Amino acid sequence: MNAKIAIFGCKQTTRFMLEALLAQRGVQQLITISPELAAKNDVADYEDLRAFAEAHGIPCYVARSYALKEPEDVEAIRSMQLDLAFVIGWQRLIPANVLDLIRIGAFGMHGSAENLPKGRGRSPMNWSILEGRTEFYTNLFRYDPGVDSGAVLDTFRFTIRPEDTAETMHFKNALAMKRLIIKNLPALLERQFRLAPQSDETPTFYPKRNPEDSLIDWRADLEDIERFIRAVAPPFNGAFTYVRGEKITIHRASIFETDAIAYGQSGRAPGTVLETFPNGKWLVCCRGGILLVHAHEAPFPLKPGDLCVSPPEQIRAFPRNAKGFYDVEA
Repeated sequence: MNAKIAIFGCKQTTRFMLEALLAQRGVQQLITISPELAAKNDVADYEDLRAFAEAHGIPCYVARSYALKEPEDVEAIRSMQLDLAFVIGWQRLIPANVLDLIRIGAFGMHGSAENLPKGRGRSPMNWSILEGRTEFYTNLFRYDPGVDSGAVLDTFRFTIRPEDTAETMHFKNALAMKRLIIKNLPALLERQFRLAPQSDETPTFYPKRNPEDSLIDWRADLEDIERFIRAVAPPFNGAFTYVRGEKITIHRASIFETDAIAYGQSGRAPGTVLETFPNGKWLVCCRGGILLVHAHEAPFPLKPGDLCVSPPEQIRAFPRNAKGFYDVEA
């Protein structure tokens, strides 16, 4: 079948999928957004794909609206006469009037630690690390106008390791998406595929995480803080705190010791810098032990006795129901 395939996306994972499809079948259209629109919408891991598209001979349309609600966007997509689309790295719903323009359908990915319909919504990989989950399900589904509610074509499960970060989760998820697309592409093009409606269980939704939600709560336990730092590590903005009134961003840390008494550091306030090393790494006191900071950004060298401060009133609370699930779209 001589189908016209498009990709909607604006992230590094989009380029990864473009490369995979170019090696398998080709891509006839890219729909993306400009750097200015990405900045306006706080798109993490954004990549300007216009040069890539030009280098590979892929027609590229730069949308006027990330939500694709501008009449110019709808008419442009109508004129493309698309048969099949993959939505990879596009953090917005696709409107019904755009979905109706794609003959076979628009297919996207969503993953969660409990599998759909649990864990719909935003930032599921970050939340899976924060919650200490051990597995993740990536689903290939056909888009409908709802939030991650479309019928599922295929699923890939992978493990979450104790050392995984936001970056390694993105790598694992990208490989899962590549596998799902390549495996199912022939059946999609021949329209020989079967979709399974999602379970009728009550859906749960993860709230959106914004850069300001990465403020460290030093009242938390050592293990929770270590997971928190991993969960918002690059390609996200990184966990942050304040020292001497200045913002300090922590990109990588690990549990150094759970017996603070052995190092003579019992009784110190959580967030206290205990020691610094010549290579720039430093130790910080936490409830339940000591954290070793491997990579950080600061406007000055830290020194023992510095206190990491995170105003509690600035720490966002993410409400859950009695069962511990997020059941509202936030």
